[in-house]
Amino acid sequence: MPFGRLPVLELPGEVPLAHSNAILVFVGRQHRLHPADAFEAARHEALMCAVEELRDTMTPALRITDPEQKRQAREALAANELRTWGGYVERQLGDGPFVGGAMLQVADLKLYMAVRWLITGTVDHVPTTVFDDCPKLLRLYHAVGAHAGVKAWLAKSAS
Repeated sequence: MPFGRLPVLELPGEVPLAHSNAILVFVGRQHRLHPADAFEAARHEALMCAVEELRDTMTPALRITDPEQKRQAREALAANELRTWGGYVERQLGDGPFVGGAMLQVADLKLYMAVRWLITGTVDHVPTTVFDDCPKLLRLYHAVGAHAGVKAWLAKSAS
């Protein structure tokens, strides 16, 4: 593990590749799921970094064990940081349905997983309506979830 933590991608004949965004960009480029245009690629990568920042913001509240402190911290996150984050992402999205328009890319998958985590009730004390003021973000979420490849992966991972 190059940086002492997961995820790490190991390929024959290559040094291990760490960090989710680096792995996603690599895989995306290999499978035409990441923009070829340098500026558009950087825009997608910025959104992927925003997901990592969201996770960093959430981590302290996820580690709280006291039930009342946990409730208070997560409700505060939902009312403040999560809504702010959603608003920032919302302003980065165009007419869609995906980040880059009509084609699904790795940034869409990363945003989908983050939104799915928060609006499906997985994180207690975060309302499933937390992104209801972000119609473009929810449109992206539903479009990714309706993608045939994503539906097949979700069905496979559920079994």
